[in-house]
Amino acid sequence: MGVLLLIGLLIGCATTPQPEAPSLESQRAKEIVQGTSTPEMPGTTAPGDVQSSAEALVESQVMPGETPAPSEPSSVPQASASYYTQPMTADESRFFQNYINRLSYLVYYNENSGLDAQLAKAAVSQANRYLIEKEGLSVIDFDQIQKNKKDQISAYQSETGGSIDIITYIAQKLNADIYLEIDAKTSFGGGPGAWTGSAQGSIKIFDASTAALLGSISFLSPQTFSPVSADAAMMNAISGIIWQSMPKVTEQAKHLMSTMTASRGVRYELILQNTPDAIAISQFERNLAKRVREVERLSYSPGETRFAIYAFMPASKIQDAIYDAASMSGFPNCYLLYMRGRSYTFNTGI
Repeated sequence: MGVLLLIGLLIGCATTPQPEAPSLESQRAKEIVQGTSTPEMPGTTAPGDVQSSAEALVESQVMPGETPAPSEPSSVPQASASYYTQPMTADESRFFQNYINRLSYLVYYNENSGLDAQLAKAAVSQANRYLIEKEGLSVIDFDQIQKNKKDQISAYQSETGGSIDIITYIAQKLNADIYLEIDAKTSFGGGPGAWTGSAQGSIKIFDASTAALLGSISFLSPQTFSPVSADAAMMNAISGIIWQSMPKVTEQAKHLMSTMTASRGVRYELILQNTPDAIAISQFERNLAKRVREVERLSYSPGETRFAIYAFMPASKIQDAIYDAASMSGFPNCYLLYMRGRSYTFNTGI
């Protein structure tokens, strides 16, 4: 009997104890490593971030007797009533791709550069020729811009008060997305029968809707020759270097506009006149934000309120969204005063 008791004790000691049930923290860390998800931690971790994610989870656990550290305020701006952080829908994606591929350009020159008018016209014409022949785009030619400068001066002063330059105003009026400004200087050398010319400067890329400078491409031409005249030599130089620079200009313009637009949407501007009721304007802003990606109030006064609207939709739908939001905010008689490219001026009608 004693022998049997001794054997029983030895078997009991050799038996492996049952494992403890894993803690919630351990189970969550395991699921992260395996790439699965939990209700608190959706499985969106990229494969390369598995180790850092698991470490972050472990470090986030509070040890017994330890006081949790107060969370620091986020430096990332919080989204308002809009939903611009959501992925694009299929329709929005199609609109975005078509928008970037069909950017419209207005090309002009810096009138303060001292460039001769004929050389300036040649430079603008070469840029437009590239846009037509290589990009398949319609353009606004040099003479049309000159005519608009004379014809639109009164409307320009009335609508903008000189807050933007007249070429940017014309670019907006003619629905251009990009305004390219050629800033160049030319020089010549040589003599009769063997004239030389060169050109240098930059092509600046502006967002036509905001007049914001997006970037620029610098250029320096090789020396060109003409047996005719010094002007002909300089004409050859500036025409050649502008043509050679345009592929880089359009590539950078598409990249910059794509990066800027993809994060928020195409930018539209709304000027809402006659806005004495600040509470009603806040309600209008909330109602409009439900119909677009984002609404940003730029300024407020009883006389007018300015908004920036971001959306992946054409101008006609933006106009409809404004009418709908106005109707729901107590402005049923809101009406459009004028539209300039992606800029709208409405009156509340109160």
